[in-house]
Amino acid sequence: MTVSDVGGQKAMSKGDIPPIVHQRASRGRFLRHFLEMIVAMIIGMVALGTSVAAILALLGHSDLLHYAALRALLMATYMTVGMSLWMRYRGHSWPRVREMAGAMFGPFILFLIPFWGGLISGGGLLAGGHVLMLPCMLGVMLVRREEYSQDHRVHSKYPVTARSIERAMHGQQSSRNR
Repeated sequence: MTVSDVGGQKAMSKGDIPPIVHQRASRGRFLRHFLEMIVAMIIGMVALGTSVAAILALLGHSDLLHYAALRALLMATYMTVGMSLWMRYRGHSWPRVREMAGAMFGPFILFLIPFWGGLISGGGLLAGGHVLMLPCMLGVMLVRREEYSQDHRVHSKYPVTARSIERAMHGQQSSRNR
């Protein structure tokens, strides 16, 4: 039996868990990761979207939100910020956060081309970006299935600390992210 100390708690290695139980637990954790990111995106979209709309209204520029391309990029940003904060809180590395951010922005950027060409409407841009975002995120998660199927306490050997966040905000990378 292999036991290690993770965050003050004993954790058994995957080899100690019967395969059927491990597969169910892994699928459950994978789904939980996915759902947590979706909730974080919604919270980011509501919180930041409301704040930006209020600020633009106070400045007398609320009409800017009527431009579909700008609105699509802002919404992708709001959702990415919420999801990124949650992923870092859960201990994911910056490269994993960047991958997921790419999966979130990619669909909107892809739909901007036909939108600017007049082939789809603003509603089509927004709907298409949102609909394609979830399969893109799922694709990134499937590529990194091992990480997203693990318990949050063990999927990162470098937990997020106030110091690591401060370094990241000031543009300093730690040696593990280089």
